[in-house]
Amino acid sequence: MYSYYNENTILYYNGEFLKATEAKIDLYGQSLHYGYAVFEGIRAYKTASGEVKIFKAKEHFDRFKRSCELIHMPYDFNNEELIAACYKVLELNNMTEAYIRPLAICPPNMTLKAADETHVLICAWEWGAYLGEKLLRVMLSSYQRPNPKAFKIESKAAGLYVNSILASQEAKSKGYDEALLLDIEGFVAEGPGANLFYEKDGTIYTPAKGNILPGITRATVIEICQELGIPLVEKQISVDELYEADCVFYCGTAAEVVGWDSFNDKGFAKPWAQSLGKVIQQAYKAKVLEKEFDRAAIPA
Repeated sequence: MYSYYNENTILYYNGEFLKATEAKIDLYGQSLHYGYAVFEGIRAYKTASGEVKIFKAKEHFDRFKRSCELIHMPYDFNNEELIAACYKVLELNNMTEAYIRPLAICPPNMTLKAADETHVLICAWEWGAYLGEKLLRVMLSSYQRPNPKAFKIESKAAGLYVNSILASQEAKSKGYDEALLLDIEGFVAEGPGANLFYEKDGTIYTPAKGNILPGITRATVIEICQELGIPLVEKQISVDELYEADCVFYCGTAAEVVGWDSFNDKGFAKPWAQSLGKVIQQAYKAKVLEKEFDRAAIPA
């Protein structure tokens, strides 16, 4: 089993830096019993200059705050101070490349009333690309993305991720690497923990907002397409469109950018190495490492 901490690991909890082995939470907390919590996934990189940088820290903590507000968790924190705490956690744990996990949780409360108070935890660990480096074999899940009329699905709320666990486990139990979920209307939504893009005839397509978590890596991929002059369209996408795609890829902070090998055992028209997805994957890595990207890599 992967070890996320040891006896020397330091984390941040409610304004203090503590050993992970000594930090405590109350077993009667709303977050533990009802999944009433919010989290973020953030990455820090050792950039080309040698400096350790947290990628898009402001955007992540803006979403952290917004997610809490959407599900009525009080947010009395200063985001600049929380970002500084992230850097301190990295320093105390001697980390230059890390995945950072802020988590907002609620104190003891066995009712279903909104919380009166919120606590914040920030921890970090070394973590490679979440879905690995190889191309993914993806299957269509029998689980749907939750109904946006039943939940604030644009929030990164912890309880939502039971749906993700079910979909991902179903795929892995059938020999696939990952799942794809549809929305309540039967259109393509996203993976259990990643947004989707596909290429067709020199244009990149991605599901429109409304039934997806609008990821920060998703926004970064859109930025990259704009910077590189790659046409991009946000729209409702049918399953049949994926079968006819030149390439498909997932993206997310944990997964970064990772291509698909196949969808329901059907391959794609274009080799990954020759696709726009590969170009975007390389451009994304250059961006997080603050390196120059060679635009000559873009196919004519």
